Amino acid sequence: MSAAEFIESLNTRELRAMSDVLHDWRKTWARTEQTEPSGLWRTWLIMTGRGWGKTRTGAEWIRDRIAKGARRIALVGRTSADTRDVMVEGESGLLSCFPPHQRPEYEPSKRRVTFANGALVTTYSGDEPDLLRGPQHDTLWADEVATWRYPEAWDNALLGLRLGSDPRACVTTTPKPKAICRILRELIDDPTTMVTRGATQENASNLAPAFLDQILRRYAGTRLERQEIAGELLEDFPGALWTLEMRLRANLPRPVPTLGRIVVAIDPAASSNEDSDETGINVAGKGEDGHGYVLADRSGRLSPEGWGLRAVDAFREYKADLVLGEKNNGGEMVAAVIRNIDSTVPVKLVSATRGKHVRAEPISVLYEKGLIHHVVRFPELEDQLSGFTFEGFVGDRSPDRADALVWALTELFVGAWGFEALALPAVSEEERLRESLASFAALEYDDA
Repeated sequence: MSAAEFIESLNTRELRAMSDVLHDWRKTWARTEQTEPSGLWRTWLIMTGRGWGKTRTGAEWIRDRIAKGARRIALVGRTSADTRDVMVEGESGLLSCFPPHQRPEYEPSKRRVTFANGALVTTYSGDEPDLLRGPQHDTLWADEVATWRYPEAWDNALLGLRLGSDPRACVTTTPKPKAICRILRELIDDPTTMVTRGATQENASNLAPAFLDQILRRYAGTRLERQEIAGELLEDFPGALWTLEMRLRANLPRPVPTLGRIVVAIDPAASSNEDSDETGINVAGKGEDGHGYVLADRSGRLSPEGWGLRAVDAFREYKADLVLGEKNNGGEMVAAVIRNIDSTVPVKLVSATRGKHVRAEPISVLYEKGLIHHVVRFPELEDQLSGFTFEGFVGDRSPDRADALVWALTELFVGAWGFEALALPAVSEEERLRESLASFAALEYDDA
């Protein structure tokens, strides 16, 4: 008897029993590493290569949580389309976990999946962090957090994970460099996180041979192979101007000496709507020891009046010498905004004819020499610094915070105050430094 003939011979009860067996994830399909780990953890981070089976693992985890009593569940993808098409309706999504006779009711227009036992799954988008502010849940599944545009979406989702006696989250993602992804960095450093890692090849039996052959040949020996296939968490981009070691050193505790000069630097955004880039606002000073100190990062997605007020407040709070503004984006706008708020604040405009990464190179040398220090942690600023390489900036959005920092430190170390305080120990190092600083020959400084 053929398989088709055998299936045809079954009655409804027998068909349902067979369907239940085939949809029993734990007993029939799951590999050991795809089942929920034991222990007292709050977040299960599944960080693996493409095609490892993390989406199905996340969906089956939700199914298991509902069977154990979870009643208010949140599903959050990178976008609303990703949540719908991958996490709910996809081949490995939530609906596919259930046999037809047990499938819950899905209402896309209401963003919810309702189960017969009263459990309610609500879908959200990482692109809309404010929608996650109010709702409360006992279970959370977040997918591809390494690609989320707004890290605050994760913060809001986690703050809402407070129902029941044992609220838990599952995060499924292909890794991105830890240095540029705040969500992954914080999760990995959190002792309540359980981490599962894995490579694409572990799921070879469920993948098309042509797919495996193609990606393995195409990416063999590359950084993408390590990240996208092996699921390795990379620390730095190749050619990074600010390595992890440099950023960690900048964060080491250090007493702040008397500061001889302090500047507030602004990198203004071209617009101020909800999809705009941020306006970078950084405060930095140069100490009597010849070192630089990053004092504050007041950046944000602000209107001109909003960033003007923040800059003036920072100028007053830190008793700065001047406000420095980039002239390229908006011409005289920075000077006009600041003077409209307080005409007594001295403003200096700077204009660049070279790329961001070229301007950043000499400043990264200062970090490499251990001459720049952060008085507190600036996670968003560090994320942007980590994206600068000798070839350009690697990131989804403009590095406005880092640009403002570069302008501030350029003014302090490469402007009229010179570079004498570096006192480099060897001629070869001095020559290297001079070569890096040559890029500033193309910068035009205009007083306004």
